[in-house]
Formats: sequence, structure tokens, C-alpha cells
Amino acid sequence: MGRLASVVLVTWNSAQHLPRCLEAIAQQSWPDVELIVIDNASIDGSAEAVAGYRLPVAVIRNAENRGFAAAVNQGVAAARGEFVLLCNPDAFLERDYLEHIIEAFDQAGESFGMATGKLLSAEDPKIVDSKGIRMTRTGRHLDVDQGQPDTAEPRNRATEVFGVSGAAAVYRMSFLRDVAIDGEPFDEDFFAYREDADIAWRGRLFGWRALYVPRAIAHHVRVVTPARRRQLSAAINMHGVKNRFLLRLKNEGLYLALRNAPFELSRDVIAIVATLTIERRSLPAFAWIWRNRQRVLAKRRAIQSRRRVSDRELARWFR
Repeated sequence: MGRLASVVLVTWNSAQHLPRCLEAIAQQSWPDVELIVIDNASIDGSAEAVAGYRLPVAVIRNAENRGFAAAVNQGVAAARGEFVLLCNPDAFLERDYLEHIIEAFDQAGESFGMATGKLLSAEDPKIVDSKGIRMTRTGRHLDVDQGQPDTAEPRNRATEVFGVSGAAAVYRMSFLRDVAIDGEPFDEDFFAYREDADIAWRGRLFGWRALYVPRAIAHHVRVVTPARRRQLSAAINMHGVKNRFLLRLKNEGLYLALRNAPFELSRDVIAIVATLTIERRSLPAFAWIWRNRQRVLAKRRAIQSRRRVSDRELARWFR
């Protein structure tokens, strides 16, 4: 019997990108694939567009937009695979993407629970979109080499990274089950954005590692960038502000907090001043954190009590 890979695809008014995304999934060389689509109350026919898909597909239709993290959790709960691929509708995979990543998992060993291929810009395939997630001492998480020219590199040499972008991430099901808090692999408080950095950091605390596989190629249309911030909706920007603090409140230990304080606090001041003056529509982010502080702290306690890796060991990733 084959080793099943479950593809979880979350749609929200994604009809524009779906044909290309679905066709790429249908053409994967990995022989045993199931597709689970979770539609977050689209009004553009996204759920209906999946109906003619060439492979068996399970469609879960939410009556309201529950957010990306909650929808992914629905998909993971329905998945039967040994591996789970999260594929954004605005991403499309080259034919051997899954095959190369699963081969790399087998070679790297069971401690690697997250993996990504090389994501290139869908607008310009000569430009890198992501080679994984890296962390900075300011508390930011950035995509490795984003915006840089794609250069030749040893295609057979997978390397370790801090975490992986949720646009085309592959996880072991064993990883997702191990890192779940209160039954949630992805923290639904994030709603959307930064949830991939959160699960990567939590995975690191629990002893899991992440892999970048240059042989596996995908393409991604990146919409949310700092340069486009003023063009984004108020809700997206609010969650962005909320989640930048939520990420650290849950995962950062005392050693890292003290080590990174000069860098993090200076950036926090900039973010707070900008919210008070330029982007006042994001002020509800701070009210949300205060209202939900008890739940956030309970999640922090659950994470820190289960951690297997010290902050001193993780410090090398925060540069």
C-alpha cells in the first residue's frame, strides 16, 4: 500500500487562482494523494470550482470565514495521510514537488517534521519567494532570500532552516499531532498570517526540525508584503499587528527575551507609534490581546511546560 499524502487547500474568494493550483496538484508524480478543500464562505464560486476536479476531493464549506488557521485544522482533522501538504490557492507546484520532499524526509530522519521546497515568484520565476522561514533578533520572521535572484545551488543537498512558509509547506502528520495545543495544530487565535512561524517556533521548542529541499520547486503569488501594507484591508493589518506580539508571548523564553530585548523593544516602539498615528485601524489588536490574555497565557504555560529545547540552543536561529 502507498504512503498517502493529504493536500489541504483553504479557499476564500480564490476562484481566480484555483484552476492553475488544482491542475498542478492533479499532476503530482507522487502516486497516493488525497485533496481536502476547506472553503471559508467564498462568494466568488471557489467551492463550486473544485467540483470538477480530476481526483477525489472532500469539500468542507464553512458558513463564515473562520480564518486560515481554523480551516487548516479542519483539513488536518479530516486528513488520512502520513504527510500533509498545505497549498495556498495562489501557489502552484511543479510536478515532482511532493515526491522530492517526501524523499528528503526519508533521508533526513524522523526529527524533521516540516519541509519546504524552493518557492519562486509566480510573477517572475527568476526571483525567490521563499526558501523557508528565518528569525531575527527584532522578533520578525522573514522568508529566506525573498526578493533575491534565484541562483544555482546543489539541487540534491537539502539544508536545515528554522521553519517553513505555509504557502507550500509539508508536515509529517506525527509532527502536527505532537505540537497541537488543546487539539489545535495551528493556533486559531492567529486567524491569518504568522501562524506558520508560530507552529515552526513551537515545533522547535518541542525538538522538531525543518528542511529546505531545493529540488522541489513551487511558485507563489505574494500579496501581503510590507511595501503593500497600505493597500491591504484593515482586518489583515490588524491581525498582522496582533500576531507579531502573540508569536512572542507564547513562544519566547526568558533567555531569548532578555537577549533580544534591545532589538525587539525598539521595533515594538516603532510599531506602537505607527499604530497610534498612521494606522489607527489596527488599534483593536491591543484590545484583543488584553481581552484574551488569560487564554494566551494558558497556551504559553502549556507550550513552555512541554519544551524539550532550551532558548540557548535556539538562539543561533535568531540573527
